[in-house]
Amino acid sequence: MKIAELFYSIQGEGSLVGVPSVFIRTSGCNLRCGWCDTPYTSWQPEGEDLTLDQILDTVKTHGARHVVVTGGEPMIAPDIVALTTRLRGLGLHITIETAGTVEQPVACDLMSISPKLSNSTPNDPRWAGQHDRLRIQPATLSELMAAYEYQLKFVIEKPADLEEVRALVRGLKADRERVILMPEGTGRERLRERSLWLAEICKEYGFRLSPRLHVDLYGNQRGV
Repeated sequence: MKIAELFYSIQGEGSLVGVPSVFIRTSGCNLRCGWCDTPYTSWQPEGEDLTLDQILDTVKTHGARHVVVTGGEPMIAPDIVALTTRLRGLGLHITIETAGTVEQPVACDLMSISPKLSNSTPNDPRWAGQHDRLRIQPATLSELMAAYEYQLKFVIEKPADLEEVRALVRGLKADRERVILMPEGTGRERLRERSLWLAEICKEYGFRLSPRLHVDLYGNQRGV
């Protein structure tokens, strides 16, 4: 598997924020978000080809109980089913971070689904059309939500984005308490500014607010 990063840190987002976890970041994505914070896994995929044994040996060195398989888009990675099955064999809690456009019979304890809103569409005309066609797949989202414990995590750039969120939540019949809103941004000041008005929106609609704790702690850098 082509792996962009393999590191031990704390979960910075979502319902398990703050939990020490090993992160397996696959390289390669079927989308091209304009604000992508890991362009080295999508716009310019890079990484090292590792065997499953090499990946698991590294995971085991950290002694963590939680592992996060992320990307890029991990659900398109070759051997993703075999990888998660072997992680399950280690007795680990497995979170998969996905855009929810592809379904695979993976082993997973928390399917962290981040459907991409229209604010993600890139300006690059080479990718904009494909991105818009693929970014929301209602049938796949419903399948993932039915098969796994899930959270729906939305990246919010402006208050108007909430209309898309509410429409998707209604259409998917999602549990409101599993809907998590997160401010778009990779800098502390922008995240704080957007979190202030996003908190009020969460209070109004009963959604959850997620920080980007790893950015607060370490800044916008890789391997954390």
